[in-house]
Amino acid sequence: MDVILLERVAKLGQMGEVVKVRDGYARNFLLPNGKALRATKANKTRFDTMKIELEARNLERRKDAEAVAEKLNGQSVAMIRQAGESGQLYGSVSTRDIADGLTAAGFTVDRQQVILNHPIKTLGVHVVPVTLHPEVEVTVKVNVARNADEAERQARGEDVRTARDEDAEIEAELAIERAEVAAELAAEEGTEG
Repeated sequence: MDVILLERVAKLGQMGEVVKVRDGYARNFLLPNGKALRATKANKTRFDTMKIELEARNLERRKDAEAVAEKLNGQSVAMIRQAGESGQLYGSVSTRDIADGLTAAGFTVDRQQVILNHPIKTLGVHVVPVTLHPEVEVTVKVNVARNADEAERQARGEDVRTARDEDAEIEAELAIERAEVAAELAAEEGTEG
């Protein structure tokens, strides 16, 4: 099906272009969301009359998105999740979770604007792109941690997983030393008696 794009659509085309798309994509997404019109003669003339208005509306939306982008770019959102010792999450962090976190931080972001190829399933700081407008994209840091203290340490750049491993090694060494000292004391008491 040929459609006339009413706004820029990623990986498809710019506003005003006539593009060929699959029927289902046009019927189920482009047409209901007001992103395109069927490419008929009547709609082409209608688009020509609406073009100035659409460009003005697009420019206004873009300016609003750029204003939000200045504040949002580089922001960090902490997500507290349960995880195993290896840093693997028991669940995952999805686009909805990130959008909710940004909304709680005072930004209006819809989950469709968060671009996540696959859910986040490990601890750490992840960089996630957010598309505020088809022409405006920013990045947000998502800090996934077990607790608030761990999130702060990760934000400073520490690798929490290696820190836990080091703590475990130190505790194991201390336990070995305690066992050796206890064995020496027991041996001394045995020789004295």
